[in-house]
Amino acid sequence: MTYNEVLSAAQSLSESERQSLVQALSMAKHCEATVPESSHLSALLEKQGCCPHCGGNRYYRFGKDHGTQRFKCKDCGRTFTEYTGTWQQKLHKKGLVKAYMHLMSEQKSLDRISAALHINKKTAFDWRHKILRSLKQDEGGSFSGITESDETFFEKSDKGSRHLGRKPRKRGGGGKGKGASKDKVTVIVTADRKNDLNMTFCGYGRLTKAEITESLHTPLPQGTVLCSDGHVSYKGYAMDNHIEHVVIRADLGRHVKRGFYHIQHVNSLHSRLKKWLNGTFWGVATKYMQDYLNWFKVQETVLKFCNDQAGELLGISMKHYNVKFYR
Repeated sequence: MTYNEVLSAAQSLSESERQSLVQALSMAKHCEATVPESSHLSALLEKQGCCPHCGGNRYYRFGKDHGTQRFKCKDCGRTFTEYTGTWQQKLHKKGLVKAYMHLMSEQKSLDRISAALHINKKTAFDWRHKILRSLKQDEGGSFSGITESDETFFEKSDKGSRHLGRKPRKRGGGGKGKGASKDKVTVIVTADRKNDLNMTFCGYGRLTKAEITESLHTPLPQGTVLCSDGHVSYKGYAMDNHIEHVVIRADLGRHVKRGFYHIQHVNSLHSRLKKWLNGTFWGVATKYMQDYLNWFKVQETVLKFCNDQAGELLGISMKHYNVKFYR
């Protein structure tokens, strides 16, 4: 079609169709077919990287793999690209990643992402979870000083399942009974005063000492002061790791001890997390809970402090590898 034919066809559209066309055209500039050179690739080209398989730094260019520069290691003889070991390793349409990250950072729905990028909704869903699983939690060793920890509970959700093992309930409706039970999802949140954060889906029902230990793979360092409620599991964890433990008895109206020991930071995180999950996504399936906890953790500790959230999210997701890349 000529330019005049396209213009004539566009003028015949309704107002809503014109707006959709403008939005699609504006998004098209983000969806270039070529993949821009990344800082990681630049480091590899300048011999500043190393083999993701063995950690060796003796490698050379070894042709192309679907348009991506490939390298071969002189030490182990294996080949790799800048994407080896990352969530983009076997990803098709890498040219859409930048636009996808932009939409994801704006927390657009999967339907809107699918429509804007002209990809299948399942593809949009799979990309989201590839990214979220590449994000990591602070495992314990990074915490210092006063460290707060407390658990919160969500209703178990089988959202999206076509084979429920129970009677269905209205979305947002509560389960049977109050407090902790096997129908409740347990999430433990640990945070210190310098913005280190761990949010872990622990299982169901009441919290146990083993679940705290599993959540914090690295024991809290010596000198850390653990603040928690009166749950006996926290006391046991503190004794096992020989750290000071301050108990906050909010049930007795004691919310602060000695002027600065409290768990108000993690309680505030609980509130924001629930509002985010229920407001933005209308709840998430329990089997994907940890993925969304990873996303919320990055939102709270990094993204809300930067201007280019899409670029920052992409950079963070590419820093963690399934295989060791940097020594």
